[in-house]
Amino acid sequence: MKEIWLLADGDNWDEVKASLRDAIELGFDGAIVRNEFIEKAKKLGKISLVPLEEILEIKSAKDQEKALGKQIAVLKFSDWKVIPLENIVAMKRGKAIVIVESEEDANLALTTLEKGADGIAVKGGRDALKKFYELVKSGKERLKLTKAKIKEIKPLGLGERVCIDTVSIMSVGEGMLVGNKAGFMFLIASESEESEYVASRPFRVNAGSVNAYLKVGDRTRYLAELKAGEEIEIVRFDGNVRKSYVGRVKIERRPLLLIVAEADGIDGSVIVQNAETIKLINPEGKHVSVSELKAGDDVLVWVGEKARHFGVKVDEFVVEK
Repeated sequence: MKEIWLLADGDNWDEVKASLRDAIELGFDGAIVRNEFIEKAKKLGKISLVPLEEILEIKSAKDQEKALGKQIAVLKFSDWKVIPLENIVAMKRGKAIVIVESEEDANLALTTLEKGADGIAVKGGRDALKKFYELVKSGKERLKLTKAKIKEIKPLGLGERVCIDTVSIMSVGEGMLVGNKAGFMFLIASESEESEYVASRPFRVNAGSVNAYLKVGDRTRYLAELKAGEEIEIVRFDGNVRKSYVGRVKIERRPLLLIVAEADGIDGSVIVQNAETIKLINPEGKHVSVSELKAGDDVLVWVGEKARHFGVKVDEFVVEK
């Protein structure tokens, strides 16, 4: 998920403080302030901070090399040449945050080489900050979801499954991408629909077995390793993505169900709890209970490119079944 940072480069603490409060209230991920204000800024709220003095102005290949070695590189491009940013995006090992002044610059920074920088840094009044926040966070990130056809449904007996309770309210048509392969994940629905026997839990996704992958940005996480406070992604049936956080994870022993599907000649599977409240999402955005699912039904999946090593894409020979 892309990040939005505040550039508070003023030398008047009262003005900087006001901007910081706006940024924290709006949900900004970080801020850049003068080194002398770092300790004061820490007292206003939990937000990542980088000293203003560490901004890297990219003017030469040497500056570009410096950026590649930083854990968080805040970058300023004086004449907005695209090639240096492309090089940094392609080769960076840490996080790249680009200072921008306009929506045009922001879109360029966030989409260069398709992947884009990790985030942008902006300054201005509350209205301007809100506008940039919405540009970065509200529906601008999309995934291409694919229609898959169910091939097999098989009860497996008892095993451990993972419920993810988030800090967000989800709607019908929203859920999380989960699967047994890093390159093939099913859109598992949130419990946002009421049933005859159970009240809705719109903050919850009963995601799947402990071994399964969860898609989070360009990485994957095992369901079993998630814990409170960690970032996750909520995905809607039309591909819109929004960020949320884990509020609680529950791992319990329940009867399980193997679901196998095929999309574009590729097979994938997921193991979920065998219960009527567990649902997948079809191409129309409707929830389909696993208790009613049958071979030939269409559901939404995400099909990726590569297997993973510690959650990151790898080019080595890997086969997942």
